[in-house]
Amino acid sequence: MIFLALKTEDGRMTGKISFYCRMLGVSRQGFYKYLANKDRPWKYQDLADAMKETASEDECNDTYGRLRMYQALCLKQPEGVSIPSERTVYRVMEQIGLIHRPKRKPNGITKADREAMKSDDLLKRDFHSDAPSKKCITDITEIPASNGKLYVSAIFDCFDLSVLGLAMETTMKADLCIHTLESALTAYPALEGAIIHSDRGTRYTSEAYRQTIRKYHIHQSMNSAGGRCHDNARCESMWARMKTELLYGRYDTKQMTVEELKVLIWRYFHSYWNNRRICSANGGLPPMIKRRKYYEDLELAA
Repeated sequence: MIFLALKTEDGRMTGKISFYCRMLGVSRQGFYKYLANKDRPWKYQDLADAMKETASEDECNDTYGRLRMYQALCLKQPEGVSIPSERTVYRVMEQIGLIHRPKRKPNGITKADREAMKSDDLLKRDFHSDAPSKKCITDITEIPASNGKLYVSAIFDCFDLSVLGLAMETTMKADLCIHTLESALTAYPALEGAIIHSDRGTRYTSEAYRQTIRKYHIHQSMNSAGGRCHDNARCESMWARMKTELLYGRYDTKQMTVEELKVLIWRYFHSYWNNRRICSANGGLPPMIKRRKYYEDLELAA
């Protein structure tokens, strides 16, 4: 249509319209409709501007898909902007180039100790929890750096997917998991007595780690026999999400030092993930907002 409009000077050269429409397989009615609408303002311009503003608020917001963008708009309720359906949000995102194509690079680092005693699988792939600090998952991921490797260990709460404990070291030993657990208990004492699920890696079956969980009356849960990754799928997906949003296509970690990576990851989880990141599993609420609403509702009920 644009070519046709240029050749006919927006329809002013009427003698050529029939010829070009016939050659291009375009109806004259369709061309005249295009001319009537081409200078009108786009009805979704305000929505598109609100989406661009949302995507630019945080470095990792440009990874929002249509569901999280829709939920972010519903949470913010931008002034003067009518929030359409999720499908329309997707079409507008596609029109303005905000569609994100995720890249995942799975990297398994779990090494099981076949001789060590294993704990039962208490979750059985049920990652839902009705209350905070009752059911958690934990795992370790590896990130290459310019001066070695960084191992990141975290404890996620199944209630709101918040990061309760976080520790990072250059070696993957039991101390890393112990520091993660202790940092979580320092920040959230109510975690004592909770279920914490992990894979069957040697760090989690070590005597040092088991002594720590016994000290805090933690109920240990592990993947079922055979080391099936799906038994801790929620935690695996957290790492994939973090790397997709924070690292892939944004930073070359092999050009960064371990200390630089630590700062980047610490800020991502404790500042962005817990407090500002839209989480679809929470109905579009960041983890700490869902947690706060839970306790507010408890107070009202009391």
